[in-house]
Amino acid sequence: MTWLVDTHLLLWAAVGSPRLPQKARQILENDPVLFSSASLWEVSIKSGLGRTGFDVDVARLRRGLLENGYAELPITGRHAVLVGQLPPHHADPFDRMLIAQAIAEDVALLTSDTALSAYDGPIQLVSTRG
Repeated sequence: MTWLVDTHLLLWAAVGSPRLPQKARQILENDPVLFSSASLWEVSIKSGLGRTGFDVDVARLRRGLLENGYAELPITGRHAVLVGQLPPHHADPFDRMLIAQAIAEDVALLTSDTALSAYDGPIQLVSTRG
């Protein structure tokens, strides 16, 4: 199975955070993984706003992900159209784009964000508890 990795898991993996769930770590080490250009956009915006946990050099993050075997998934018009067709379970535009991309590309979204479980689609929650 190919996985699209949510932004927070990407950041935890990139910095070697102990917050990265073991199940996510196993997936990232053993299965094909994608990161979305939407995640880079999210990190850029939140870093610029001074948000805690987003103080990352985005170019370096991207380079590191690519060097470690992650494939980049660009945002397409098809993805943008699908975002508008998703039910309004929550308003986070970055999460909504990741969900749309996972559906459109027939890959599973790997996340620990329980809010995303409200969506029908290929979403795999990994617990940050134990």
